[in-house]
Amino acid sequence: LYVSTVYGDRLDLLAHQYYKDVGLWWIISIANPNIIRRDSLILGEGLEIRIPSDLQDILEDFEQLNK
Repeated sequence: LYVSTVYGDRLDLLAHQYYKDVGLWWIISIANPNIIRRDSLILGEGLEIRIPSDLQDILEDFEQLNK
């Protein structure tokens, strides 16, 4: 899924909107390495960003890497 950001969008708010968990903001950040700054949750307007839909696979991979 790709979305275009609007004024007021933040990574944590998008994570809540799409994943029902503000703590998963990092998934959206990692999926957009050349678009999203790593030092802020705030997003600029008009960015085309990817919202990964394979959330379960991502979380399983994360758990495997961090065992």
